[in-house]
Amino acid sequence: MRNGRSGGDGAGGDAGAGGDAGQASVELVALLPVLVAIGLLCWQAVVVGETWWLAHAAAREAARASALGRDPAVAARGVLPAGLRSGVRVVEEAASSSAGAVKLHVPIPTVLPWLHLGSVSARAAMERQS
Repeated sequence: MRNGRSGGDGAGGDAGAGGDAGQASVELVALLPVLVAIGLLCWQAVVVGETWWLAHAAAREAARASALGRDPAVAARGVLPAGLRSGVRVVEEAASSSAGAVKLHVPIPTVLPWLHLGSVSARAAMERQS
């Protein structure tokens, strides 16, 4: 017996090793749902950002089409990918006869089917072209 301890050199002998066996595996299994949830939240943030970006691009294209006398809804849907086209609402604003102003609402797709986040709105205006 050395230094009042038994069990050898103190590098983990038999006394405490049994309690820690498998602890890392249990912690990983407990942490997996949290990691998945964080991953889904991050992916949803990317989807919201892309929807915002695409809605503004579609609003600019719709305003351009309106300024040229074409259908702004067709122009907006032409910019958006197929997954976003179905729920798009395009409203021409008649505030000024000299400007082709358009407001666009695009529903936000979700990574979880039961989650509903609403829609992204974008507005653009362009001078009417003769």
